[in-house]
Amino acid sequence: MKRLSALALSVLLLVGLAAPAQANAPGVGLTVLFTHDTHDRFYPDAGDRGGYTRLATLLEEQRRIPADVGGGSAFSYPTVTVDAGDFSMGSLFQTIYAVDAPELRALGAMGYDAVTLGNHEFDYRPQGLADMLTAAKESGETLPAVVQANYRIPKEPGAQVAAEAMDNYPVTDYTVIERDGLRVAVFGVMGVDSDECAPMSGMTLEPVAEAAKRVVAEIRAKEEPDFIICLSHTGTEEGKGEDYELAKAVDGIDLIISGHTHTTLPEPIQVGNTLIVSCGPYTRNLGRITIHKKVSPDHALSYSEYRLIPVDGSVAPDPGMEALAQSLKAKVNENYLSRFGLGYDQVITRADQDFTTAQTGDLIGWAYIETVKGIEGENYVPIAFAVAPDGVIRDRIRQGDVTTSQAFDILSLGSGADGSPGYPLVSVYLTGKDLKNAFEVDASVSALMPAAELFGAGSGWTYNPHRMFLDRVTACSIQGEGRQVNIEDDKLYRVVADLYSGQMLSTVKDKSFGLLSITPRDEQGNEVADFEVRIIHDEKGEEVKAWYALASYLEGQERVEPPAASKVAEPSRNPVRLLIPMGAPTAVALLAVLLILALAALVVRGVLRRRKRR
Repeated sequence: MKRLSALALSVLLLVGLAAPAQANAPGVGLTVLFTHDTHDRFYPDAGDRGGYTRLATLLEEQRRIPADVGGGSAFSYPTVTVDAGDFSMGSLFQTIYAVDAPELRALGAMGYDAVTLGNHEFDYRPQGLADMLTAAKESGETLPAVVQANYRIPKEPGAQVAAEAMDNYPVTDYTVIERDGLRVAVFGVMGVDSDECAPMSGMTLEPVAEAAKRVVAEIRAKEEPDFIICLSHTGTEEGKGEDYELAKAVDGIDLIISGHTHTTLPEPIQVGNTLIVSCGPYTRNLGRITIHKKVSPDHALSYSEYRLIPVDGSVAPDPGMEALAQSLKAKVNENYLSRFGLGYDQVITRADQDFTTAQTGDLIGWAYIETVKGIEGENYVPIAFAVAPDGVIRDRIRQGDVTTSQAFDILSLGSGADGSPGYPLVSVYLTGKDLKNAFEVDASVSALMPAAELFGAGSGWTYNPHRMFLDRVTACSIQGEGRQVNIEDDKLYRVVADLYSGQMLSTVKDKSFGLLSITPRDEQGNEVADFEVRIIHDEKGEEVKAWYALASYLEGQERVEPPAASKVAEPSRNPVRLLIPMGAPTAVALLAVLLILALAALVVRGVLRRRKRR
């Protein structure tokens, strides 16, 4: 009898402890754990942040922690785990993307409920995506649902293979997760900029807002959801961007997980009754938010906790994920790196300091030049500019030993015409005028679009950031054979870049608001339409991969030092230096000012004459 009383008392105490928390819970609630742009980060980066091996541990811990509902109370809400795309392309594990689907298998093993596709899931073209989805399904392992509502209809015949694999996986517009009595609908979308960053996807983009309205209406009509979550590979920048516009345009979305722009939002952005969140790229943080809907006619949305939890050295690796990573690493060594005579953890050089992104980019340029020189030998055609835009540089040289995997991480994107991982180098020609335009884009436009910033080797330029927009470059030259050579507007100059950057050269007209243009050409001056015919091959006829050009260049150096800067900023507000040398934009603006002043003088003169006559 006493034992029964003690048991009853314990139950009453537990109920009494739990009751205040539940009473304080503001309506229906859900905890969402989220990531985006994880980019194949199985292991921590050179800065000891991130890694699936640690993320797996952290996810399990966070699923057990009750939600903070305010007032010192906690309540165990249902939890879902989601990712907003670009889970691939960022480390050597991507080299087995099409044959082993390491990313989806890892996300499934970590308990992700749903993910969407980003632009980098299409880097290996439609066939690569199809092979990856097929390999994932055939693994027989637990996999996340894949949702994508507006990027599925092929616009090119060759993309039909991807559409068929997406249907077979299946990739659906949305999925419904039922958890502890809640129904959570999750759908995925791709944005305009994301589509532009996938030039070889072969897919058709349905306008984001139109697709979202269509899917939200269908979910509401068929599913009776408690919450609707959008996994958006669209992005936010400085509190605005495509996801901000999506939230304004579409009612009924409770939470947008915003990927693509690698944004880290310290607090959610609230637009009407929609919250937008981002936790940053490369598994450096795990995002956690608890959202609530009040039991009221307007179902007002709120949140009681929002945290970006660092994935750092304080988190122990998960043994199961570590074992999976090791088995996949062995496949990377055997199936990909062996052809280059390199190993995943092989030390190829050492750096005595951390490099900046600019120093890394300039180093890449020299690696391209020296690699092409070595291949072409006596037939080498001088390279005026070897370019590495910020958008393709995914990491930088770090102090200490530099391994093969770290070199690959720096230039880890894409595939070539041969279908193998890594963008190859291409060789094109630009007129001197177009080359100058490229430098002007860097000096003017990169402030608005950091991914367009240029680094490299072979050419140098100075600029004054206080000068007129699109007229900021004050001097430029070819840095050839230890001397500076002036650039002639009508002369053709050889430029080397990776395949993706070469393809993006012709988009400068749009990026510069139609004021500048760059036309890639061949040796005879004819415009290049197919960049794959411009791929550089080695003596064996194999594509020269950008990452391998860097790795082989580093391997030849016992110590790697930062190169001289390709560009120099010379800020000045001196009126002479603001105007001289004077380009067309400054001349037009100055003429407009003079005309306005002249018109104002005429008006004042007329007014004074009238007064004098009176």
